[in-house]
Amino acid sequence: MNKLINLIRDRYDSFFKLFIFLFAMVLIVFIFPKDSKFKYEFQKGKPWVHQDLIAPFDFAVLKPKGQINEEKKEIEKTKQYFFELDTLVSNKVISTLINSTQDKIAIQPDSVSLKDEFKQKSNLIISALDSIYRIGVVDIQPVIEIHGADIEQIEVKVGNVVKSRETKSLQSLKSALMGFETTIANLSPQLYRIIIDGLEKNFSYNLQFDEATTSRIYNETIQKLSLTQGLVIKGESVISKGEIIDGGKYLTLESLKYTFESKIGGSNQFWFILLGQSLLVSLVLFALALFFLLFRHGIFSSDIQLSFILSLLVLFVFASKYSIGIDFFSIYLVPFCMLPIIVRTFFDTRTALFTYLVLILIVGFIAPNPYEFILIQMITGIITIFSVVSIRNRGQLFASSGVIFIIYSLCFIGVSLVQEGSFYSIDYTVISWFFVSSMLTLFAYPLIYLFEKIFGFVSEVTLLEIADTNNKLLRELNLKAPGTFQHSLQVANLAEEAIRAIGGNTLLVRVGALYHDIGKMKAPLYFIENQISQINPHDELSAEESAQIIIQHVNDGIQIAKKYQLPDIIIDFIRTHHGTSSVRFFLTNYKNQNPDIDIDESIFNYLGPIPYSKETTVLMMADSVEAASRSLKVYDIASIDRLVDAIIQGQMDEGQYANADITLKDISKIKKMFKKKLMNMYHVRVAYPERD
Repeated sequence: MNKLINLIRDRYDSFFKLFIFLFAMVLIVFIFPKDSKFKYEFQKGKPWVHQDLIAPFDFAVLKPKGQINEEKKEIEKTKQYFFELDTLVSNKVISTLINSTQDKIAIQPDSVSLKDEFKQKSNLIISALDSIYRIGVVDIQPVIEIHGADIEQIEVKVGNVVKSRETKSLQSLKSALMGFETTIANLSPQLYRIIIDGLEKNFSYNLQFDEATTSRIYNETIQKLSLTQGLVIKGESVISKGEIIDGGKYLTLESLKYTFESKIGGSNQFWFILLGQSLLVSLVLFALALFFLLFRHGIFSSDIQLSFILSLLVLFVFASKYSIGIDFFSIYLVPFCMLPIIVRTFFDTRTALFTYLVLILIVGFIAPNPYEFILIQMITGIITIFSVVSIRNRGQLFASSGVIFIIYSLCFIGVSLVQEGSFYSIDYTVISWFFVSSMLTLFAYPLIYLFEKIFGFVSEVTLLEIADTNNKLLRELNLKAPGTFQHSLQVANLAEEAIRAIGGNTLLVRVGALYHDIGKMKAPLYFIENQISQINPHDELSAEESAQIIIQHVNDGIQIAKKYQLPDIIIDFIRTHHGTSSVRFFLTNYKNQNPDIDIDESIFNYLGPIPYSKETTVLMMADSVEAASRSLKVYDIASIDRLVDAIIQGQMDEGQYANADITLKDISKIKKMFKKKLMNMYHVRVAYPERD
């Protein structure tokens, strides 16, 4: 037991990485649907390349989706709209009208004559209203507007009896009122006005739309719609080897595939499916782990970066499973191309490509028509990665979104032409899914910002923001230590050109160079580039004290950077730009002043660590070379050559590049670049030979 505990403790990092990959595998397999997969791949318009296929069981041949949609449209056209007749409305309206009319007549000057007239004509009034309500008064326009249908006939419910009525035979309030006005036109003007005014205030519909019954009957009709158009009996030949898969055969094969994948044979089959999925997903993730281990060891060694990439994979697999499980969704709605954009923003192109291919392979296990899916996604994803080599503004993301939509559409049309053999048979509604997917890709921009905050990554957009020399910290550096600021600009130029020559992140090294000496703001006059007079404060200090002040600017820079919340990757440039080298000037002075004393040279050494990447190493070189070049008395080709060679050779002898992935060939290129840039900076001209 103790041996196991000690093993886990000693190999904690390896066990944790294994746990991350296993956890991702378990999540992905858990997300996967646990149904069988049809083992044959086929395409419409292509020959059947497998052995003769015999029906393993009875199965129904499904209707094409287009045919089902057409039948649903026909049902929609003949949809029944139910209205309920409220028999109490007419009694209420008549009763209210009689009472209101009698009340108004009672207050009229000639109430006696009006009362007699009303008494004589009341039966006529009641009969006219009763006749109107027997026909029915309805407001059908809102129903037409909501359902978008041209309703020619409705079903009127009176109790349990339903009768069909043409809508043109029905009356609106306006038409019913006009008919009533015609019926009582022979009344005296005063009584006529009293009755019409009273009716207008109380007139109402007696036919009300019955939404519940309408929906129930419609849904029952849809459910009765047959989704099949034939039956294949067990043992019957489905297709022979070499036979062309035409429309009918394709439909039969799709029906067999659907039925096969829907059949769950019991617990044994479930466990076999689970085992197969686990093996496949494990192998794909193992390939990804090998890629990181062999070619991107920096990512493999970072638990945060591994967790980030695997989390993205799980998230997209979940979105894919969700889209497949919903009838009115398509898997092409999922913005798969968002993944390479996000990964490329924080890592490199090859990492983005390999991670994307792993995602497509995993989703291909569950995607409908996997060959078509993988082909379309691979082509689109690869071109997407090339279109976002670097995201330095929002316009690039919009352009990439347009590229994604175009490539998606072209790939789909190409595959469809191969399968259908005609432009007319292509399902162009799929292109709308591509458009939505490409638009969803734009959400990569806010997600990049979110991931920066959660995982501590830095995108090129953020680097551009903090590289602005007008930001608060760099303006403060320029005010307090103008010489250091100019030195940082020159170092940034040197480092950027050098890293461009050997391959690396030019923007990152430039930003690192701009901030590498911000610690000098604490005591700017103790650094020679900021001294504008002949007074040197080091003259009043011992060599040890001067060395400690110089060394302290690294720690001061780290503190300032943290205060201003600079990213950790930029703080690393501050921390490593002197490595573990010594403050040679003051060390030499101390030795000269104390020739007989054993010297503890460690007090003159920077605390490190030494650079760990190409970018931090190039910054160390550029910083030392630029600072030393200011002390040259003569600027010519020979002096610059000697200076650059000596500085870099000295750092190599001290082992300052030991942890960096940089080669002798890279160093040779860097030295040539430094020499060329320094000659341009100091206007060194090549001496031309004299003429004879």
